[in-house]
Amino acid sequence: MLLLGIDLGTSAVKVSVINAESQHIVASASYPETEAEIISLKTGWAEQSPDTWWENVKQAVLKCNATAKYNPKDIGAIGIAYQMHGLVLMNSEGQVLRNAIIWCDSRAVALGKAAFEALGAQYCLQHLLNSPGNFTASKLAWVKQNEPAIYEKIHRVLLPGDFIAFKMTGDYTTTISALSEGVFWDFRRHRISPELMQYYGFDLAHLAPIKPVFDIHGFLKDALAAQLNLTAGIPVAYKAGDQPNNALALNVLQPGEVAATAGTSGVIYGVSNILQPDPQSRINNFAHVNYAPEAEASIGVLLCINGTGIFNRWIKNIAGDHNTYAAVNERAAQAPTGANGLLALPFGNGAERILNNKIMGGQFLNIDFNIHSTAHMLRAAQEGIAFSLRYGLDIMRENGIQPRVVRAGKANLFLSDLFAQTFASTNNVTLEFYEGDGSFGAAIGAGIGAKIYASATAASAQRQPIGSVQPRETDRLEELYQNWKAQLQTQMANLPNTTLQKHQSDIS
Repeated sequence: MLLLGIDLGTSAVKVSVINAESQHIVASASYPETEAEIISLKTGWAEQSPDTWWENVKQAVLKCNATAKYNPKDIGAIGIAYQMHGLVLMNSEGQVLRNAIIWCDSRAVALGKAAFEALGAQYCLQHLLNSPGNFTASKLAWVKQNEPAIYEKIHRVLLPGDFIAFKMTGDYTTTISALSEGVFWDFRRHRISPELMQYYGFDLAHLAPIKPVFDIHGFLKDALAAQLNLTAGIPVAYKAGDQPNNALALNVLQPGEVAATAGTSGVIYGVSNILQPDPQSRINNFAHVNYAPEAEASIGVLLCINGTGIFNRWIKNIAGDHNTYAAVNERAAQAPTGANGLLALPFGNGAERILNNKIMGGQFLNIDFNIHSTAHMLRAAQEGIAFSLRYGLDIMRENGIQPRVVRAGKANLFLSDLFAQTFASTNNVTLEFYEGDGSFGAAIGAGIGAKIYASATAASAQRQPIGSVQPRETDRLEELYQNWKAQLQTQMANLPNTTLQKHQSDIS
């Protein structure tokens, strides 16, 4: 049997078809060919069209089918991974009411901060495991406050993956994992938070019925199956946010295991069995793919840098549109370690949670017109991204995540030997690479949900690394990182104080 995995990313939709028995990727495709648009009508806003997502999903599947490497009729189940924290609003006729407010949109920061203060630090951190912050619930509150005519027409509030599954099946469902990433879920009482719903004035009926992550979320509609040359009635058997899903693809399921990605955003994602929030909500806690209320907690601890891949794309374009990413990586490696003192702060894509929701803006520091070239800028950008992930990982270490090994797919920024080595050395960890990506994880998830695999653990048992990077020159990288960190702190001190207050004394 074949399994179809769909990964709804910010830049593109990626699909893969895998052989369920061997777990080998039979074919893959992505769409569109160029990176998808992020609509930014105001500073700090970020939106995309869900209807465009859906068209891209269909085109990606058709493009994969066109490889002629498999018979589409042999696909037996579908899984969906998706960009987290987005808000999709549907009316009673199944139509989208407005553009999706996506993960890197900053407009709801103030509303989330007010909710944190009104509900109380103890409740938010001990029950929600997060500040309401800039997550889906706060985005919905922004629509309620600023677009009441749209809010009144809401029939369903969905996460991006819920929307794609609805378009495939006609059924509305969501998951505890999705609700937790929207900061709707009370982990202590195993229910949607009545306190948060009441504070924001939300209608519980707007949320979709809850299903397990690995379960049947509906069956492929006949007309769509004919359009995509798939078998009508096959199940959509899995859906999860991109970071929990990436962890599944990398066999990161047990407490202490850690995954990393460096795509549009940069993420380090660890698994914990302890309900332990960060006192400042700089890193976040969500239900992992194998979370179950009646079992030992399986919590995904996530740090996110919003602008890693976007920064890398931006500097690539500045260097010249003729440059490929491979050429950028080669040119960056021509500059010396430390880029002759040039520093880059990769924070130009909205409010950063690890910086207490401050909007830093991307910056280059210490530019010397007589020394620094394009190669120095390209290297400083990749080093700055690696340093920002170290800054976040140190916060995770404060909260009990102590990795010696970090697993990643050989994709995006990790295709750069320079970036991979800087990441491993700066963090003093072994970096292990695995084959596959988000669409591979979604396909594996479909196999679990459709009971083709006995469990998530069984499905991941045969996964082995395809390469690794060991840390080296750690003293030199530590010196460079500490200088970068000092410059970051200086820049932060000069910003207006929008920091969420520390509530250490309020936490029991």
